[in-house]
Amino acid sequence: MPDGYISPPLLQTAPLNYLRDGIEHPRRYITAPPPGVPVSTIDVETHEVLVENGRFRQHEFTLDRHGFALIDAPSRVADLYDEAALRRDYYPEVKAILRAHLGASRVVVFDHNIRNAARAAGDATLREPAKRVHNDYSYASAPQRVRDVLPEEADRLLAGRFAIVNLWRPIKPVQESPLALAEWPSIAEEDLVPTSLIYADRVGETFSVRHNPRHAWVYFPNQLPHEALLIKCYDSATDGRARLSFHGAFDDPTSPPDAPPRESIEVRTLVFWD
Repeated sequence: MPDGYISPPLLQTAPLNYLRDGIEHPRRYITAPPPGVPVSTIDVETHEVLVENGRFRQHEFTLDRHGFALIDAPSRVADLYDEAALRRDYYPEVKAILRAHLGASRVVVFDHNIRNAARAAGDATLREPAKRVHNDYSYASAPQRVRDVLPEEADRLLAGRFAIVNLWRPIKPVQESPLALAEWPSIAEEDLVPTSLIYADRVGETFSVRHNPRHAWVYFPNQLPHEALLIKCYDSATDGRARLSFHGAFDDPTSPPDAPPRESIEVRTLVFWD
């Protein structure tokens, strides 16, 4: 931790943005919508919720129980903004990390996002932190992603267990817009709202989330670049283990007023077990 760093308290109240009550079929156009049609019907409402400082028990969290885990996994890639280095060097690193930690027989990296609010306005390849509670895939769109990425193998692969797991890493220490994650045991199926993402050539689907006071939220303040968050976005197993953990960035009340904007990279993967 930086010199003089003081960990936030075990519990604090923080604002999280949920799907506004009453919206039943939210959608967002990634391409230009038809004339007169709004780009998005995803409207949010802010709820003040308790968020736990996960540092006090950071080694207890696991993907199969909670839907997320914080691991020590330094990268050898010096510049995570270098697209060529990402695909040549970082993607193989991510595969190796997930195979080792999950006991997977195969890991396929299929995309990534870099988030940097300070530079996103002038660089279309960058995004701002997503300050909305969501999950990247739904129970319908996750298997479809396998068909999209690996069409010739999809039938065979979907016959076994698979998951979509994100590896989320800070590029610099996180002082602003940290990521909050919901523990799987606190999630109810009725909280999840399928949300259409309409592209020019296909329609994807994520989960937006309705507020539920039962949600148990965790974050890891001042996450460092050598620390990676593993986030389960989908698991085909229905044997009681966590199937997902929805998440969202939030305005941390303990962030210093001059904190630099968060810089992070998330890599999405398909994970298979024999």
